[in-house]
Amino acid sequence: MTTNDEAPASASQGNATYQRLLDEIREGRLMPGERLRETELAERLGVSRTPVREAIRQLEADGLVAHVPRIGASVRKLDYAEVMELYEMRAVLEGTAARLAARAASDVELQELETLNQQLARAGTGPEASRLNRIFHATLLDAAKNRFLSRSMLSLQRALLILGPSQLNESTRADEAVEEHRRLLDVLVARDGGGAEAAMRAHIEASQRIRIRTLRERDRRMDDI
Repeated sequence: MTTNDEAPASASQGNATYQRLLDEIREGRLMPGERLRETELAERLGVSRTPVREAIRQLEADGLVAHVPRIGASVRKLDYAEVMELYEMRAVLEGTAARLAARAASDVELQELETLNQQLARAGTGPEASRLNRIFHATLLDAAKNRFLSRSMLSLQRALLILGPSQLNESTRADEAVEEHRRLLDVLVARDGGGAEAAMRAHIEASQRIRIRTLRERDRRMDDI
């Protein structure tokens, strides 16, 4: 029988395992289409199969994992149309966030965005750059001060995790992203809502173009194997 002490411990293990698997999907260590075998994951993560099973269920509820016939639980794969739709919605939601932030952001929030972008420029590429970029976009979303928009973005961000590692692992894209952020900050400081929305949409569309090219190159490599 499970005691009262064991239940919270099990839930805590399940949450920790969920977060670790979420991070592995984000970082590309678990790739789209990769099978999630409970026994192997439990052994690798140093936990029992129960928290692994709970984590997989949560990932399935998030839309990040699907059950494939005769295979089992696997990281979801997005087709070309789904990727395009995700980026279209991202441009709409983050463009709206930028427009609202131009009106609602405090001077302190705008300065924080500037500081984050300076740190991103110094970070270059890799995990730290990806982390700072996520914080930059989250800070801008907070500055928009619209809770319904924030909830919609949370759902979209989960789906975007399926795409894998950030494109800021490439030095050229990292430099471009910093410059695109600077242009966005200029119109935010000027309190130009229309300009802020256009700058954010351009930023997202630039990311979309590179993501599509990366996915096509990956598919070509897979076809050659």
